[in-house]
Amino acid sequence: MGTAIGDLLEKQEIDLNFLQSRKVGVDSFNILYQFLSSIRGMDGSPLKDNRGRITSHLTGLFYRTINLLERDIKPVFVFDGKPHELKGETRAKRQAIRTEAEKKFKKAQKEGDMKEARKYGQQAVRLTGEMIEGAKTLVEAMGLPVVQAPSEGEAQVASMVAAGDLYGCISQDYDALLFGTKKLLRNITVSGKRKVPGKDYYYEVKPEMIELDKTLSKLGIDRTKLIWIGILIGTDFNKKFPKVGPKTALKLVQENNSFEDIVKATSFEPDFDYKEIEGIFQNPVSTKDYKIEFGPPNMEKVREFLCEEHDFSKDRVNSSLNKLDEKMREKGQQSRLDQWG
Repeated sequence: MGTAIGDLLEKQEIDLNFLQSRKVGVDSFNILYQFLSSIRGMDGSPLKDNRGRITSHLTGLFYRTINLLERDIKPVFVFDGKPHELKGETRAKRQAIRTEAEKKFKKAQKEGDMKEARKYGQQAVRLTGEMIEGAKTLVEAMGLPVVQAPSEGEAQVASMVAAGDLYGCISQDYDALLFGTKKLLRNITVSGKRKVPGKDYYYEVKPEMIELDKTLSKLGIDRTKLIWIGILIGTDFNKKFPKVGPKTALKLVQENNSFEDIVKATSFEPDFDYKEIEGIFQNPVSTKDYKIEFGPPNMEKVREFLCEEHDFSKDRVNSSLNKLDEKMREKGQQSRLDQWG
């Protein structure tokens, strides 16, 4: 998802403690997809409750959020609204990929090939309305803010960062930078080793921050030209220019001061309006109708939702909630978590 500009960016490794006491916007759809993909059994199947409902996303959301709260990080969960109409083709392609992956996943399971089953299971991820509502219920029960974006979640977070309400955006997608987010925070809800797709190779995943201004300075461009790079190599709203990768795109925008000149230089006439794509990123659709209020977690509601409704381990949930309660007591805030704001 998003645009593949990662190789061009100025990245800074950080410790999670760096985010202590900071309010950060969470690109909720992005991390839910991440949990649905990564939290699976050995055969590639997602975690489920006794009624067959998928719970991988709730597992990641609860335990990873507890980890953030223990470090005094203040997550604000922003959920996507209606997708832009130009995203239709991208969504259709992803749907087709997931449908095909589901077929291969079931075939591999039937044949007992657990390695292939896990690979295709991770590709067959779907985020349903029921999952989204469940995630919101859990977040609110934990006393944390939920913000409903009118369209793209990254766009909403970018506007909240620009307003000074948030420090940065937690997301794996680089699109947040095109929308104008000053600080992109990656690998915040993951840790440890991650497998390279399709290979028997693992690499260490560490939290990192990408600062928009530092990146632009390093590349010698402005944000408009960063958006042009995204358009050239492809975004969720347009196809990429043929034979143009990140390095070529950077060279093109450095050498040309209009997109029309870039089109001439590539000898490719796109079948989309680049100005419309540029406008999506330059003028993000967002709302100012939100509240960032932190309240005390409703421990009983969390237990009821996870343990009674979705069959989570009572011992493990209680252990995590006890850690959170101890942390609140340390700060003298066991019933005044709203003082965070």
